[in-house]
Amino acid sequence: MSTVTVPAAKPSHRDDAKQIFDAFKGLGCDSGAIVEILAHRDAEQRSLIEQEYESAYGEELRKRLSSELGGHLKKAVLLWMHEPGERESFLLKETLKDERAVTEIICSRTPSQIRKLKRAYHTNVGNNLEDDVEEVLSGDHKKLMVALLTTSRYEGPEYDEVEVEKDAKALHYALEDSSLTAKTFIQVFSERSRAHLCAVSDAYKTMYEKTLEKEIKDETHKHFEYGLKTILRCAENTPRFYAKALRKAMKGLGTDDPALIRIVVTRAEVDMKYIKEEYLKKYGKTLKNAIHSDTSGHYRGFLLALVGEK
Repeated sequence: MSTVTVPAAKPSHRDDAKQIFDAFKGLGCDSGAIVEILAHRDAEQRSLIEQEYESAYGEELRKRLSSELGGHLKKAVLLWMHEPGERESFLLKETLKDERAVTEIICSRTPSQIRKLKRAYHTNVGNNLEDDVEEVLSGDHKKLMVALLTTSRYEGPEYDEVEVEKDAKALHYALEDSSLTAKTFIQVFSERSRAHLCAVSDAYKTMYEKTLEKEIKDETHKHFEYGLKTILRCAENTPRFYAKALRKAMKGLGTDDPALIRIVVTRAEVDMKYIKEEYLKKYGKTLKNAIHSDTSGHYRGFLLALVGEK
């Protein structure tokens, strides 16, 4: 559910375009005015503003924003201006060598979302996503990503308890034979539905008195480990996964601003309401307060607006 608040009375995209143009005038840019407009418009409204701006002023709005804004605010606003499908393909192309970011994006998506992502990537980038992943990534991590991108999976809530128990046993056996571990986990985690994986996780804990996530942590490593854990965590509770990812981005000294921007911008119109609830439940602190503590200026204001707190 979106946390982006738009005016009750539908704003005029012509007026919005003019106000943005006026914000560029003079020395410096009125970043506050830019944030106030763009952070409170939905995808359709943002698209209309772009079209009107180019028609009225003879230049691309994104190019002007890129020249007028700076730092993290610029990155956040430009990412926000992309149409959702285009945005995801742009993100993947930009972060293809950032293995954690690519893993987060691909492993957190449902099969239908992955199909849309592949089509958008081909349209906007001109390549097949699986080919680019194959070229850039390596090892078991690459095999897992390619399997997710090329395998059809059921998305419904039903599952077969006999098959669930069979998979739990297969995973346990594979963990005892290192030659089978990666192959078996890739097969189960790329071919089974989210409902089935949740049932496998529950069955595994009952049968072997150890969580499947703990087994993954103990027996796999680095990006392959993160991919498997991401698939499992999103099968169990996607908003909770993103709440934990946001916490990691803002925990300790320094802020992982690329991760913070990526998550807030891509989830604001999807499930941010539930992410905020999970964040408060898990950490006893509002996401608003966390973002406020780790950011500043118009960048802070923009992110807070997207999460519905400004």
